[in-house]
Amino acid sequence: MSIWEKVFVGIVALGVLFWMLPGTRQMIANSKDAPKDWMGLIIPIVAVILFIMFLISSVR
Repeated sequence: MSIWEKVFVGIVALGVLFWMLPGTRQMIANSKDAPKDWMGLIIPIVAVILFIMFLISSVR
């Protein structure tokens, strides 16, 4: 990749970041009032970890 392509990709990435910034700020402000649902996060993570452990153990 040439230097100009890298510069262009960097400019596009910064543009997308600045384009999404107002929506992200609003999302963070709204999430402070939202109910906390940690079990909805923990259960899928534990399920994925257990599935990966099952896959690793079944290879042997």
